[in-house]
Amino acid sequence: MVGFERIKGFTLIELVAVVALISIMLFLAIPRFQSDFFTDSTKKVSRWIMYKVPALKENAFRKQKKYVLHVGIDSEKLWITHEGMSDEELQDAEMDGYKLPDDIKLQDVEFPDEQVISAGRADIYFYEKGYSDKAIIHMVHDDDHRLSFLIEPFLPQVHLYNKYVGLEDS
Repeated sequence: MVGFERIKGFTLIELVAVVALISIMLFLAIPRFQSDFFTDSTKKVSRWIMYKVPALKENAFRKQKKYVLHVGIDSEKLWITHEGMSDEELQDAEMDGYKLPDDIKLQDVEFPDEQVISAGRADIYFYEKGYSDKAIIHMVHDDDHRLSFLIEPFLPQVHLYNKYVGLEDS
């Protein structure tokens, strides 16, 4: 038969199979995307603290200046100052500090000897010799997920716990 050519295309069964495979992949992938989306703010805060603390210890030693990490519990802000800053520079540092996302709250900062600051401002010092105060910063996410950031005096890295941990527990 001349004039009849076979038109190439997909059969209904092939289309159904492809749609079913894509649906299964999305079904398995969407929960992962949602959990990444909701914990993005905790990852962002964790990265900030885990990057800044070693940098503060290094800068204090290298520049031979005392640095301070201020933890504004009421203002939900973190900011850095160093000795020798003018009053205007100190105010600018606080205004330009790292504002925590709305779904993360500062709970308290714990120091040795059971000193816990849960209101106002807590100051963590970084000294010219390259060490710091020992402290744990406690935060809580809206979904009641708790984070504890342990700052050790002589270790450069910050230890992150995905729960509330006190100094006696660390």
